[in-house]
Amino acid sequence: MNHLLKVAVVQHGPVFLNLERSLEKARGLVEEAAREGAELIVFPETWLPGYPIWLDASPGAALWDHPPAKALYRLLSENALTVPGRHLDALLDAAGSAGAELVIGAHERDGGTLYNSLVIISRDGQSYRVHRKLMPTYTERLIWGRGDGSTLNTLPTDYGTLGGLICWEHWMPLARAAMHAKQETIHVAQWPWVKELHHIASRHYAFEGQCFVLAAGSVLTKGDALEGYRSLGVESEAVEILEGIPGESDAWMMRGGSAVIGPDTDYVAGPVYEEACILYADLPLGRIAEGHLALDTDGHYARPDVFHLEVDDRPQNRVSFRSEQSQHDGTDDREV
Repeated sequence: MNHLLKVAVVQHGPVFLNLERSLEKARGLVEEAAREGAELIVFPETWLPGYPIWLDASPGAALWDHPPAKALYRLLSENALTVPGRHLDALLDAAGSAGAELVIGAHERDGGTLYNSLVIISRDGQSYRVHRKLMPTYTERLIWGRGDGSTLNTLPTDYGTLGGLICWEHWMPLARAAMHAKQETIHVAQWPWVKELHHIASRHYAFEGQCFVLAAGSVLTKGDALEGYRSLGVESEAVEILEGIPGESDAWMMRGGSAVIGPDTDYVAGPVYEEACILYADLPLGRIAEGHLALDTDGHYARPDVFHLEVDDRPQNRVSFRSEQSQHDGTDDREV
């Protein structure tokens, strides 16, 4: 725990809405961070292929049966990650080649539903964990389904437990308690961009969990969003939703704000705004043990005789099929 762990928070925008091009860009950024010695490389929320900035900004985003809104959702769905799948394989290969743990946000498509997912990949590229956002926030419910307790995942590493939550999950007290029970060494807090309110939540999490927090946010202008859409080479009504976002081409839609925060809430690096960059920091992991002298919310500062949290971490399957015969015990159950 005396090891200085070098981490990198990627504060670049994706090639908006273009999964293939965004994966290429991600690979280059991962390689750049690895050359600088980063052992953990982190990207923001739904970086593949971009946070749906139109939901809170474009006047037609929530209109019922609106052809441009439906066309834009279709493009997003067509450019979403599937798990498993060849795009995930590309991320596994990138992490393995870099020799670094990789955390990246993605739109994940499962059947006909999209999820806001956080993907954690081991440094050998051989294993991964997926966490789906438990509760899409406000207008996000137009496009994302809800995750369940089966994806409150962490990854064991040489330097301890690596975990993460997405955006407003950091204001779900019981979700925080569940993650603290997993005793994270490093927590990834993914945001579209890290506003002041998000910094408050990220710094509070670092102190409450006595862990290092990597708050990751993206930068993107309206022009970047339109350029990414045009890179798809399609003619679609979807562009009306993006063009309907108020402001000029250079108007910031996401301003970055990425930072690395210590368990005492102090900034180890950042925050940085309105700049495409990779933010680096060396983490003195021994500070976690020092902080536990005063506070360990899953240990000596807990009161299990008064409070108890039970987490249902079973997949919430919707349909079960039972055939009339079984090869084993008379029942043949297949979960869906």
